[in-house]
Amino acid sequence: MLRAALLAASRSAGMRHMVETTPLTRPVVNRFVAGETLPDAVQATRALAAENLLVTLDHLGEDTTDRCQADQTVEAYVQLLKRLGEEGLSSRAEASVKLSAVGQTLPGDGEKIALENAQRICAAAAAVGTTVTLDMEDHTTTDSTLGILRSLRADHPWVGAVLQAYLKRTEADCRDLAHEGSRVRLCKGAYREPASVAFQDKAEVDRSYIRCLKILMAGGGYPMVASHDPRIIEIAGDLAARNDRKADDFEYQMLYGIRHGEQRRLASTGAQIRVYVPYGGEWYGYFMRRLAERPANTVFFLRALAGSR
Repeated sequence: MLRAALLAASRSAGMRHMVETTPLTRPVVNRFVAGETLPDAVQATRALAAENLLVTLDHLGEDTTDRCQADQTVEAYVQLLKRLGEEGLSSRAEASVKLSAVGQTLPGDGEKIALENAQRICAAAAAVGTTVTLDMEDHTTTDSTLGILRSLRADHPWVGAVLQAYLKRTEADCRDLAHEGSRVRLCKGAYREPASVAFQDKAEVDRSYIRCLKILMAGGGYPMVASHDPRIIEIAGDLAARNDRKADDFEYQMLYGIRHGEQRRLASTGAQIRVYVPYGGEWYGYFMRRLAERPANTVFFLRALAGSR
């Protein structure tokens, strides 16, 4: 029930105003969001790279309502990628892009606009020698996102995809994408979805994750294991060994601000570990979904809210 309430709050204008204007919540937000500016993102990337960690950067802005806003998001990514190249960080960091932020949900030609904008971002990534992964959002966008992925891979075969284990369709999508050259990030899923399309029970989601992971590890692609669950991390390592994968044939991924000690531990073993680093002014929806995923974090957040009254 708490998770459902937090996911509902992620769409609440009133709650958003309260969180954004309450100074005492800022330390909690800063735990999960690197900052609001490009220098903030670069600083976080440099610090993580110094610890032998890889990075994927998400310029937050998923509630795009007009073409101008989408264009601004694209320009933010272009400038980010250019800066990574100038700072010598492009070999350690890539970009994660939500297609809704670059126009996917705009009326009329939204999908076409998103594809064109994603092509601009991919071209900027290619120019500095790095990659892009397309984030996955709620289930209504899955087919559109995978269609745009196929179009982008015609010119940029390295574009990564995200699949969400709580969706009942994901095993089939894993089979379609577990081919040579394909990069797939497997996560559990962070949106509120109906039982008709998504598993609702945590144990069912975990079982689905393992089934999907087995497909990806046995395939010809590059699996990206996005999980903080110690059991799943252990299983992923076992599956990689069973399928004769070397340390650079797959990677673990974790969120900025969560289990940093484990991130460093894995990196010290020679494993590849990538940290998902969000930044930008439109952080509220992302932040609330992170709280919904980890109820323990909600305690600190609620204490901060209570202290503001």
